[in-house]
Amino acid sequence: MFGDLSPHYRPLTVETIPAYVRSRAELRPIFGDDEIEAVEVGDGNLNLVFKVWVKSDPNRTVVLKQALPYVRLVGESWPLPPDRARIEAQALEIEYRLCPQHTVKVFFYDAQMYLTAMVNLNQHIIMRKGLIDGITYPLFAEHIGTFMARTLGHTSDLVLDYRTKKLEVARFINPELCKITEDLVFTEPYRRADGNRYHAEIEPQVLALQADEELREHVALMKEKFMTQAQALVHGDLHTGSIMVNQQETIVIDPEFAFYGPMGFDIGAVIANLFLSYASHEVRTQDPEKRAAFRRYLTNSVIQLWQVFVREFQPVWDQVDHINMPKGYQQHYMLRLLQDAAGFAACKMMRRVIGLAGVADIRGIEDVHERSVAASLALNIAVPLIKQRESFTQIEHLVEVAAAARPTYPWNG
Repeated sequence: MFGDLSPHYRPLTVETIPAYVRSRAELRPIFGDDEIEAVEVGDGNLNLVFKVWVKSDPNRTVVLKQALPYVRLVGESWPLPPDRARIEAQALEIEYRLCPQHTVKVFFYDAQMYLTAMVNLNQHIIMRKGLIDGITYPLFAEHIGTFMARTLGHTSDLVLDYRTKKLEVARFINPELCKITEDLVFTEPYRRADGNRYHAEIEPQVLALQADEELREHVALMKEKFMTQAQALVHGDLHTGSIMVNQQETIVIDPEFAFYGPMGFDIGAVIANLFLSYASHEVRTQDPEKRAAFRRYLTNSVIQLWQVFVREFQPVWDQVDHINMPKGYQQHYMLRLLQDAAGFAACKMMRRVIGLAGVADIRGIEDVHERSVAASLALNIAVPLIKQRESFTQIEHLVEVAAAARPTYPWNG
């Protein structure tokens, strides 16, 4: 059912973790012969994730992430090749080489078990959880802008030689996970689909969006870019659930959706998640002054991450052939990235409200009325982002769209 699985593959459990850990020489310096404990913490849609530590010293710890041969969110009825674990491990290797300060460190990849052992970021939290609680991370924009500029710029044709680039494109062919993105981000939210998970209160707005042919034309253009534009090695799922943070550090994890695609997809994904948080605090933060302050943090982060990206991308431009890539071309290239980021951000926002896999920022709001207000606002930010993207010439234009948006729900005002 699940294709050519390794004959040694078996899904780990909390009970089998200690024996597995002791079988790996790479982990002996951490665990020795001490008693080991483990807990399964995976809250994602695809994989098993375990935290493992020495019972007498929790600081001696690792995380084990193992691919299942199906989509965990749905079950065995949706098979998915576990080779995606190789993609993730190899992407992390490249990202760590290019930007070690913002990439999780990998100890090893077990190709027989489709498993990666990595540093346990036990001094960090998932950024989405922090944003839900209204926590600000003043270094985040600097860090994520740097990460994206270095990992995207240095895996592109602007840096790699012709042969290396094409071999890397082949190495990171990731058809099944790309198909998931194509379906869940660019296809199903814009039609009646069994996988869509929006709630009834916003159905009038969703049906109007799905009937908007102009919008669907714009989405089709973004889908074409996603499917055909092999600009750089993109993370492919760079949302605030794939970023671990504290007040000093920002660490990117989980690039199993990595492939050679459009740079704007990663940039747009980060922006989308900041705007989704922005929409959620329409109801999550009741105090107007606190809400305004937190939203300023979010929108300033959008502006700053782009400014940092442009700054950190400049060394790439400094080394290109300035005869064939003159200043005007470089400026046009960066403008296209900005406009692509706006379009992809919109698609990511709409799918998180309408599609199969939502975000806790909005779907975690318990009161259905409040949840509908936040969802409605998110959609009303997304639609002009994609429709107006070709008019955007600076990052502030995206923020202006978010600031001007208002929820449509409740329908009677």
